[in-house]
Amino acid sequence: MRKMISTEIASAARIIGEEKAVELYAKAGFDAWDFSMFEMGRYDWSKNEMIKTGHPLQSGNYVEFAKKLRKIGEDMGIHCNQSHAPFPSYCLPIRDMLKRAIECTAIAGGKICIIHPCNNYTAEQNAEMYFELLPFAKECGVKIATENMWNWDGKNDHACRAACSHHDDFLAHIKAVNDPYFVACLDIGHSEMRGLDTSAKEMILTLGDHLQALHIHDVDKHHDSHQIPFSLNVDFDEVIRSLKQIDYKGYLTLEADQYLKAYNEENIFEGMKNMADAAHKLADMYEQA
Repeated sequence: MRKMISTEIASAARIIGEEKAVELYAKAGFDAWDFSMFEMGRYDWSKNEMIKTGHPLQSGNYVEFAKKLRKIGEDMGIHCNQSHAPFPSYCLPIRDMLKRAIECTAIAGGKICIIHPCNNYTAEQNAEMYFELLPFAKECGVKIATENMWNWDGKNDHACRAACSHHDDFLAHIKAVNDPYFVACLDIGHSEMRGLDTSAKEMILTLGDHLQALHIHDVDKHHDSHQIPFSLNVDFDEVIRSLKQIDYKGYLTLEADQYLKAYNEENIFEGMKNMADAAHKLADMYEQA
């Protein structure tokens, strides 16, 4: 069976709103959508505080909003496969939104909610947050996925270690929680950044069956570029071979959220089609590997 393809909706939603984004991604040829919930807890990095946005996800109408997106998708023949909670997780007002993110995932029909670890915490420290969330996640029937992060070494101008940024530490985070409802979401681009002493291949082979979700994008192997696959320097032949080797059973989900910045409301569908074409190419590669 061909791998199902999915994409985050946040980048398109900034231009046309979530409702239209789900509709057009269905028309573009995606099988599923990743419920990006950053407006639930948008963060002002300059002030280190959460911003009140007035977005439905931040209001008392979040349940109705999630139901509405699910119905739009189902009417168009597309479903929610996973979600992304707001971050950073160390911000307490955002931390308070994480159960809401899990709840919205379940309402929308998603099965996995990606919740960032705190960049500078150990596996054991991050496990405490996940232990707090797991009972509620299980009630909702939603798995929590942690993700490989990065920090920046300004002196040497490259990425440096953060939570899950190295394959051994990623596996240590998974083992520290040791629960079938706690899995890995590999950000392909992050794993290929210079300075982290790892690779997508190393991550995939180390995580094995724990790997149940992906954030796929291309990078120049220096910056966190989040561009469309096959546009920069990631070796996707090697990525797909590695996924095939572990018999990866999840979706091929794009997180090329910088790509659509070149588009506007009038021509955005062209960009969405290009993304779907790239995702279908990855699915074909997997089938043929």
